[in-house]
Amino acid sequence: MPTRSDPESDNIGEFDSKSFLKQLTERPGVYRMYDEGGSVLYVGKARNLKKRVGSYFRKTGLAPKTEALVAKIVSIEVTITGSETEALLLEQNLIKSLRPPYNILLRDDKSYPYIYLSSHSDYPSLTFRRGRTKKGGGTWFGPFPSSGAVKESLNILQKVFRIRSCSESYFRNRTRPCLQYQINRCTAPCVGFITPEEYQQDIRHAAMFLEGKNPVIIHDLMNAMETASKNLEFEKAAAYRDQINHLRHVQEQQSVDGEGGDADVVAIAQDAGVVCIVVIIVRGGRVLGTKDYFPRYSIEQTEGELLSAFLGQYYFGGNTRREIPRDTLVPVEVEGQELLAQALTESANRETRIRGNVRGERRRWLELAMTNARQTLLTHLASKETVYRRLLALRDLLELAETPSRMECFDISHSHGENTVASCVVFDENGPLKSDYRLYNIEGVTAGDDYAAMRQVLSRRYKRMVAGEGKRPDLVFIDGGKGQLNIAREVFDELEISDIPLIGVAKGVTRRAGMEQLIDAVTGDVFRVPADSPALHLIQHIRDESHRFAITGHRARRDKKRRQSTLEGIEGVGPKKRRDLIRYFGGIQELRKAGIDEMTKVSGISKSLAETIYAALHDE
Repeated sequence: MPTRSDPESDNIGEFDSKSFLKQLTERPGVYRMYDEGGSVLYVGKARNLKKRVGSYFRKTGLAPKTEALVAKIVSIEVTITGSETEALLLEQNLIKSLRPPYNILLRDDKSYPYIYLSSHSDYPSLTFRRGRTKKGGGTWFGPFPSSGAVKESLNILQKVFRIRSCSESYFRNRTRPCLQYQINRCTAPCVGFITPEEYQQDIRHAAMFLEGKNPVIIHDLMNAMETASKNLEFEKAAAYRDQINHLRHVQEQQSVDGEGGDADVVAIAQDAGVVCIVVIIVRGGRVLGTKDYFPRYSIEQTEGELLSAFLGQYYFGGNTRREIPRDTLVPVEVEGQELLAQALTESANRETRIRGNVRGERRRWLELAMTNARQTLLTHLASKETVYRRLLALRDLLELAETPSRMECFDISHSHGENTVASCVVFDENGPLKSDYRLYNIEGVTAGDDYAAMRQVLSRRYKRMVAGEGKRPDLVFIDGGKGQLNIAREVFDELEISDIPLIGVAKGVTRRAGMEQLIDAVTGDVFRVPADSPALHLIQHIRDESHRFAITGHRARRDKKRRQSTLEGIEGVGPKKRRDLIRYFGGIQELRKAGIDEMTKVSGISKSLAETIYAALHDE
């Protein structure tokens, strides 16, 4: 779940902020800054991790305290969350447990606001409380991240359900209704104006709403907002909009603070010959910490085999055994899962399960871990130290005179020959150089003729180079077999380019990752590279990035993405769903802040469609 500057180079003295920020996500989350000794300096939350973390490394305008903090930073970890709310709660959990020296407000659980339903047998009250206690019984709802939203929402709940908010002593001593009854915010149970049965029905409705089980109020407010807008009562419509937002914040489900449960949530991501495993530690329904690992492995292993080997070492491989939770959540079936679960059960002296098919809150934990594993892996692959080590291996593998500082790779993408697009991606000593990526629309060739498409893109790219336009690469890769590589060699011969090595990257007979064949355009030699070679991992990364960029460009051309609205062009989101989304959230800005689970509360928005909308709004 955390993303670090470079897990394999923590002893490097100066933090490379530029390289780290290059691949950092713009999603909400929490960041932790570490010093040379591995101690946490500071914990913070962010609506946009890239912008927030990047603000610490401005050249001017930093406060003296911030400058002192930045000077000590050696590495940074980030934890992606599903929403800003989750980031806030996770930040407080980490501050409480880690007590970083640069955090001033070391808040504890008592700082969280709650909504308290008293234990009165007939006429309980609904009030705002700070801190949860065991005295007096009653029911607690929360904790919630914003006291302002809770207070305002309590006012709305009192208007809708007319629940009393007075103290017990005030309630017992009333002989006539108070002002709250006069302004329609209470049903005056203190003087018997409502029966206990009717009042309890209102209480049940209010409790259901706070648990997120009753969206009727929001829909009523949305209808009232639209009516006010049609009647040109814009101030009233804005007030309804604000009320909807407050109610949404109150009923928002939390995946950082939940109803309980102990679990280790394990996710895995692999690309370009590297595997990243992330473990989220959840105790009592609360995320307590995370850790990422980059184990060495044989590329022939499946994810289930990798997780099996990892879990065995994780729980039993150290000098001191780790705490074993009741559940270990995994994204795929683990090899020898039953045997491993039995060993964990015997070690913990209680039933322990390894589960993958989970729902509800546990499913959200697992999805969050998987998201963080992918982001952590991307950051690791973009690490300057990692790329440089691979460049040296590539230089030795291809017997180059110098370490290549600029590499280009070409790929072709189309749908049954239509809307053909060619991609050119560029890597330098820092990894992907996305500012130099280029897409080429291929025109005037026979549908499905990849050779002609490759000839066209290479001619267009390198004619400009020969004419003195554009930068000269040190090495060129062609995603394809001997046919595509022969076309590339012909183009280079026609343009009299003889000093740039040409290498073809073919998938091999089995077409599996790690079984790629490299083809030298000059000699025609075909050779394989060991699966654990850093040079092969770099080639895979370049080839995969070229393939991804080509497909992205092809889809953009094919779909002709509409620009009239941010929501337009998202597959599955028609006019009615766009209208319902805007009505529910009150505007596109509030929709951007919402998490996936919150979007699913809108009529017609499924979990998969909510994920698509979230990704589109955050440019993923």
